[in-house]
Amino acid sequence: MAQLIYCIEDDDNIRELVIYTLQSANYQAEGFENAERFYKGLKNRKPDLILLDIMLPDEDGISILKKLKANQDTRKLPVIMLTAKASEYDKIKGLDLGADDYVAKPFGVMELISRIKAVMRRTNVSERENVLRIGNIELDNEKHIVLVEGEQVSLTYKEFELLYNLMVNHDLVMSREKLLDLVWNTGYEGESRTVDVHIGSLRQKLGAAGSLIQTIRGVGYKIGVAK
Repeated sequence: MAQLIYCIEDDDNIRELVIYTLQSANYQAEGFENAERFYKGLKNRKPDLILLDIMLPDEDGISILKKLKANQDTRKLPVIMLTAKASEYDKIKGLDLGADDYVAKPFGVMELISRIKAVMRRTNVSERENVLRIGNIELDNEKHIVLVEGEQVSLTYKEFELLYNLMVNHDLVMSREKLLDLVWNTGYEGESRTVDVHIGSLRQKLGAAGSLIQTIRGVGYKIGVAK
């Protein structure tokens, strides 16, 4: 069955364009012009992903996002903020509250589909291995914790995702570009330096176990036990 995407957008033209684009890309799609109608739709069926505008007539998108993340039944639903507000503050606020990505209007339809696919890949828990072990590092994806020699290590969300993608691809060299795609998504306007900085922080937090993350000069990184 095709994945279902909800689009909460009060601009009729934008909403209809998004729905048409999603259906053309073989998704099921349903649009809602306000929060009230969205909540009614949510009671009938939970979607696989939500496109959520910030500026809505009855309740703003940030308030809706807070409610989704506070509810046990909806907190894991992927959410992409879709809004004309492009300030850094609004972007950070949405992401800090649990949004998975942020697309500012005006946007290209192909960019939107690319962002959706990237978020689907990152958040599809059913396709992720729950517990990974390499050397003395243990990562529990379901509980979202990392242990080194039995002691829990506190990681940021991005550091956790970076470590997960290295561990699930252990002994394979992951390029900086690939890691940017997997952890920050394809539309991330960053540079490979971002990966280097997070790798450095990750190694430091892992202590001696950080040496398991190897730098492959001119290519990227891999994690594995020396053979």
